[in-house]
Amino acid sequence: MTDFQKILQESLIWTEGIAALISLIYYNRGNKDGYWKYFSIYLILMFVSEAIGKWGHLFIEYDKPKFFNYFVIPVEFLFFYWLYAAKSLGRPKLFYILSILYLLSFIPSEIFFTTKKIIFSFNYTFGCLILMVLVIMEYYKQINSTEILNFSRNKMFYINLGVTLFYIGTLPFWTFFSLLAKYKELWDMYFNYFLISGIIMYLLFSISFIWGKQNS
Repeated sequence: MTDFQKILQESLIWTEGIAALISLIYYNRGNKDGYWKYFSIYLILMFVSEAIGKWGHLFIEYDKPKFFNYFVIPVEFLFFYWLYAAKSLGRPKLFYILSILYLLSFIPSEIFFTTKKIIFSFNYTFGCLILMVLVIMEYYKQINSTEILNFSRNKMFYINLGVTLFYIGTLPFWTFFSLLAKYKELWDMYFNYFLISGIIMYLLFSISFIWGKQNS
């Protein structure tokens, strides 16, 4: 890992912390009601999980790949499926269907792929493809909404943009991770994008609480 990537990686985790802190501030300012309180809880949980992933080995012995593959990443996908399908799009049945499909994707991952990686390529790819469908549906909803001119007050506008840049934008990176690893320059470029887009995503999440509060 280059020095630049180390700086980005360090910045990413603290940006997650900032997003969690801002969400907590707005939670106490009246965001306790409604489903947005769960977004605050989610951001706090993600920061704590990333902190454990970075510094947890200093205090306890644990299996980092299993921690991320069987807890952190599934929580990420299932939460966004819920936020998009059940809440923003108002289709709770779609949330249950997509969640079941995602969880079933663990079966081929366990049978055909290694379980020692921090991210299961197949499982993550499938989860991202589902999320991409929801992202497109959300864009369609926003574009056709009568509130399109007031997009700056829409929390989902910032969240959807952040998810697009990070999860959808890095989908090829994790899908073809092993192949890209053979081309160091290309891998470094995409890894830089992965870190930068992650920072931008959490900044957008923070902005969603500050600028989008009127639409909560």
